Amino acid sequence: MIDPAPDKLAALLEKARALPPVPGVYLMKDAKGVVVYVGKAVRLPDRVSSYFVPSADLGYKKQPMLGVVDDFDTLECESEWEALLTENRLIKDLRPRFNIRLTDDKTFPYLVITQREDFPRVFVTRNPAGAGDEALGALLKSAKVFGPFTNVGSLREAVQHLQRVFKFRTCSLDIIAGDEKNTHFRPCILHAIGQCTAPCADRISPEAYRVDIDRFTRFLGTRRSAMLRELRAEMEAAAGAMDYERAAVLRDQIRAIERLDDRAAAGEGWQPEAEVAYVDPEKGCKSLAKVLGLTTPLRCIEGIDIAHLQGGETVGSKVCFVDGRPFKDEYRRFRVKTVSNDDYASIREVVSRRYRDAGTGQELYPDVILIDGGLGQLHAAMDALDQLTVKPPMVISLAKKEELIYVQRAGEPIRLSRQHLGLRLCQAVRDEAHRFAQAYHHILRRKKTLDEDR
Repeated sequence: MIDPAPDKLAALLEKARALPPVPGVYLMKDAKGVVVYVGKAVRLPDRVSSYFVPSADLGYKKQPMLGVVDDFDTLECESEWEALLTENRLIKDLRPRFNIRLTDDKTFPYLVITQREDFPRVFVTRNPAGAGDEALGALLKSAKVFGPFTNVGSLREAVQHLQRVFKFRTCSLDIIAGDEKNTHFRPCILHAIGQCTAPCADRISPEAYRVDIDRFTRFLGTRRSAMLRELRAEMEAAAGAMDYERAAVLRDQIRAIERLDDRAAAGEGWQPEAEVAYVDPEKGCKSLAKVLGLTTPLRCIEGIDIAHLQGGETVGSKVCFVDGRPFKDEYRRFRVKTVSNDDYASIREVVSRRYRDAGTGQELYPDVILIDGGLGQLHAAMDALDQLTVKPPMVISLAKKEELIYVQRAGEPIRLSRQHLGLRLCQAVRDEAHRFAQAYHHILRRKKTLDEDR
């Protein structure tokens, strides 16, 4: 373990204490500028400075980090929940060496209200796209999805309380309006305690139930001031009557409902690995291999994309899918050094740098290289690969809007059905490469920070 230099710690402590007193995320960096740890803070100067005081004890797993940290960067956030989501996103993307948690695929939860059922249900899920679950995917079609939420415990508690008000169902029954079986069905205990109107037992019409669920949907999308005022008045009345147990219950319910605001909106890019429904991996690989005429199983696909950050900073990304699934240990970013705002030249540079070792036989190529773009982008990539001694087995590009697949040396593009599993796998790789290239633009919020330069 490297002992940190006292002078360096003193300088970092001074810098940390000068930070603005706001919520945010901090990125610890080594001497090469590589991010080695990402953390969140309710108040930046308090949290960051705690690492550099002489008496700091970070535990046996993180204490060695002090001997590695040479500098740090911070990102100011508007709230504690935004800092939590930003930390989660950066750890998943950067995979810093000293971050033990959040490097897996665990995600924050979402609240779903189905729409296509006669009696819509409400449930919490961490899989808002229904990836890998056909039954869930069918339920999520046209569903209202709220989140991600940063506190699953508060979310479940709030749903339980709000069920007493709006009386929606949370069961997994498939209830069809007008089914004669409903009249003989015995409702569960939630109906007996007044938390559900029991559509399963034909105790409410679809029209009346829809009114309740629409009110609940509007409640989630707007301010909850009226209900909170009523709950606070009831809590104060309970406290005045010295019914402190009831007052405490109401206090907890108020806090749970208030925490419903600790969330982002689905589609903002915080958890694309949860919100994007990848195709069945095995079937997608087989379908794409057949379309491309590959004679060996398709195992590895790499996607390349170019992004312009702030109109001036140009970066490239490389993502890797193994057996149809993202393999984040092999994700890379590249700062484009030779050009600016020239997609073709940028692709040539990134492709040359990424595959220079494979081009001399020192590394294996992926089975398929996918370039984000049309025929021009494919030609730019091929220009770079033609300069190498060893050539890749297959290079393709995927054009946006038309979703045409251009193949190396082929005269005509391949047009597939939008539901074709091979096309959907290509779209997943393309979209992930684009997201990864744009991550700093959206998350680092105009800060020119890149953790890799290779």
